[in-house]
Amino acid sequence: MSPTRITHLIAGTEWTGTAERTSPVYNPATGAQTGVLDLASKALVDEVAASAKAAWESEWQNASLTKRTQVLFKFRELLNAKKEEIGALITAEHGKVHSDAVGEVTRGLEVAEFACGIPHLLKGGFSENVSTRVDVYSIRQSLGVVAVISPFNFPAMVPLWFVPIAIACGNAVIIKPSEKDPSAVNAVAALWKEAGLPDGVLNVVHGDKEAVDALLDSPDVRAVSFVGSTPIAKYVYERGTANGKRVQALGGAKNHMLVLPDADLDLAADAAVNAGFGSAGERCMAISALLAVEPVADDLISKITDRMGKLVTGDGTRGTDMGPLVTREHRDKVASYLDKGTEAGATLVVDGRDGDVDADGDGFFLKPTLFDNVTPGMPVYDDEIFGPVLSVVRVASYDEGLKLINDNPYGNGTAIFTNDGGAARRFQNEVEVGMVGINVPIPVPMAYFSFGGWKASLFGDSHAHGMEGVHFFTRGKVVTSRWLDPSHGGLNLGFPQNQ
Repeated sequence: MSPTRITHLIAGTEWTGTAERTSPVYNPATGAQTGVLDLASKALVDEVAASAKAAWESEWQNASLTKRTQVLFKFRELLNAKKEEIGALITAEHGKVHSDAVGEVTRGLEVAEFACGIPHLLKGGFSENVSTRVDVYSIRQSLGVVAVISPFNFPAMVPLWFVPIAIACGNAVIIKPSEKDPSAVNAVAALWKEAGLPDGVLNVVHGDKEAVDALLDSPDVRAVSFVGSTPIAKYVYERGTANGKRVQALGGAKNHMLVLPDADLDLAADAAVNAGFGSAGERCMAISALLAVEPVADDLISKITDRMGKLVTGDGTRGTDMGPLVTREHRDKVASYLDKGTEAGATLVVDGRDGDVDADGDGFFLKPTLFDNVTPGMPVYDDEIFGPVLSVVRVASYDEGLKLINDNPYGNGTAIFTNDGGAARRFQNEVEVGMVGINVPIPVPMAYFSFGGWKASLFGDSHAHGMEGVHFFTRGKVVTSRWLDPSHGGLNLGFPQNQ
């Protein structure tokens, strides 16, 4: 069976041109090429940006809140009805198990539901009679054309963090998804058209660095939302802001889970396995460093090892617990850390290269892996591996564990497991991380709160979704108004006075 062509969606229709460059798309569970993706040139990106600007000016900038919410509610219903199908596309191109893929769409759906409340979210303030017959009020207005550059690990959820709010706020949007798993975004974009969004308000442009640079340089693009690795996030932020754009660039992570001696170790072991190996560890909120406060490390490692032995790795369509990594190259890179860890002196407790997987063909698999006796300075501790590799670091105290977390250059997510409310409250206050879980291993907030980290995990001032998302996709304006009484008359050339 020949690979399927995957192309751009521009102004509501599939692009019919001929791509100068293409990229292969694979099924990670089998290793087979399933698609050929058209890559956009700079000229095409510029053309789409100009078209999106025209659609914003003519169709969406001044669309009523009633019209916008009608589209949002319709989109929400369509997305909910299609989430199983979109989940299947994610499994086929990303590799995560089907239940996880559908869960990803469901979390994105929560942002669409939040955006349905945009009439309330855009309400401004009003102060009457701040001076005699003078009123002051605030309003929020759309930016224009905004770009969303999303990663491979959540091909539906991450675009849904941004697009519903951007559209609800009155903007036109260009999405540049990952070239590794592009089909889910195309499917979601088609639902926007079906929901009644005017053509040109939402566009999907596939591509690589050339397309990214074109979006960052385009004078028609006012703002950029990005999620990816820290080096690329820093690049996007610096290039975008140098061109006068508003940028929120969410980067990488090295998330720690601190387990105190009084914790429920069964709960902590379950959490470590779920957070370390779910979605094959390919998520920015994965727990990759477990800080065990002695004397619990041996018992905790035993419980984790027992649970790891029950996990089934394989094709995500077969009801397995963990699927493959997204590409062969990424699998090989992650697997290289197993040798790096042992060479640095860590103890390889469970080797993910051993054992069979439930799949056909030559998929990109690495089973769950566990290291013990990991210390700072080792590559398995210092680097964001982005795979199913969990490292146990033995620490002597809460203070030692806290210092390791705060000394880390990343500050995305963290968790503490304890039955001591005082310790938990102290941790949430003292830890220098943007998202904190207390007996919750992956503290991804609900859509009405905002998602984002600190330090090298975020470039820019605004987090994703929630009210920070609404503010990112709008500009504030304050109006001072005076309507003169009909009896007013005469001239007064003096400076206005506060009376």
